[in-house]
Amino acid sequence: MTLLSNRVTVPLRRFRPLLTNCALPRTPLCSSAAWASRQDASTSQRRLKCNKSGSSTSSCPGEATRPASFTAPQFWTSKATWKRAGINTLRCLIGCTLGDFSAMWYLQLSHPALGMGTIMAISMASGITSSMLLETALLRYGYDRLPWMAAARTAAGMSMISMITMELAENVVDYHLTGGAVQLDSAAFWVAALLSVSAGFIAPLPYNYVRLRKYGKACH
Repeated sequence: MTLLSNRVTVPLRRFRPLLTNCALPRTPLCSSAAWASRQDASTSQRRLKCNKSGSSTSSCPGEATRPASFTAPQFWTSKATWKRAGINTLRCLIGCTLGDFSAMWYLQLSHPALGMGTIMAISMASGITSSMLLETALLRYGYDRLPWMAAARTAAGMSMISMITMELAENVVDYHLTGGAVQLDSAAFWVAALLSVSAGFIAPLPYNYVRLRKYGKACH
């Protein structure tokens, strides 16, 4: 038994530096963006070859999978990240737009004395709330299948910067084109709505891409 134990522990001690130097770092979990940390891992692992002395002929995976700075051109070339960021942003846009325009239409129709500034502020808050409610439902019944409380906490922890940017872009464009007036029977209103929704999608998209690419975190 003693001889067998010695034979097992000696090789482990000999190769412990090799295992330490080439260990993969743990990736933080994110309910809807865990895929981002794995997008280049398989390619990097194939390129990694550690020699017997514990050093590597290439960089270890922890360095190889680390994305470049967002100021570098190659940082913005990940098609998979752009696709995921677009899906996340679209989900956020649907929730925000439904809550925002519904509240704006109702308040202008039923409480016009509030004034356009107050109406638009309440509409923005309504849009953010509806977006979080929609995300909670998607996290509960979608791919993630989270419990209600976990889904609600995840939705509440989404990037407020992204949602506020989206709401501001939508409302600024809408106010500039229509003065904030909701006129469902006007073709000009629907054109303005299309442009404002487009602005709401484009404005937070780069930010969501950066969060996914650099930190493995998503708005949704």
